[in-house]
Amino acid sequence: QAVVDFERLGEHAAAFQGHDVGFCCLGTTRAKAGADGFVRVDRDYVAQAAELARAGGCKHFVLESSRGANQHSHFLYLRVKGEVENLVQAVGFDRCTILRPAVLLCKRQESRPMEWVVQQFLGAVAWIFPTAYSVPVETVARAMVASVLQPGKGKVEVLENRAIHELGQA
Repeated sequence: QAVVDFERLGEHAAAFQGHDVGFCCLGTTRAKAGADGFVRVDRDYVAQAAELARAGGCKHFVLESSRGANQHSHFLYLRVKGEVENLVQAVGFDRCTILRPAVLLCKRQESRPMEWVVQQFLGAVAWIFPTAYSVPVETVARAMVASVLQPGKGKVEVLENRAIHELGQA
């Protein structure tokens, strides 16, 4: 495990050398980092990490994005996620897998009361419609690993929430 300073990511290029596969789940929230900080973390840091990984020999990059990612969205979150998807694809990996999960169900250390309420509601909905609106983070993690272990379906593969559920439970 290498600890890097994302503000000086280029100085840590050696940490990105010699890996066949790169996994990226980096992200923050606008509430935590402000609009500019959110863009810096979710787009700029991710794109720079992808470039360093490719330069270091990475062949397959697996990116956790978001349901609804769209570079033309009027919503900052979805627009930035769409932009970073395009930037990562442009790096030129032999294979790129993008996962677009819906609301992530997880236990957080910090307190987010509204998110907790939404997660409780979606957790209950998931009993009836398990792949519609949410996905446990453990399922996303398993799907990320499984995507590497199976043959690719093209140079770029985008997995939406239902496909994440299926792959993560296979």
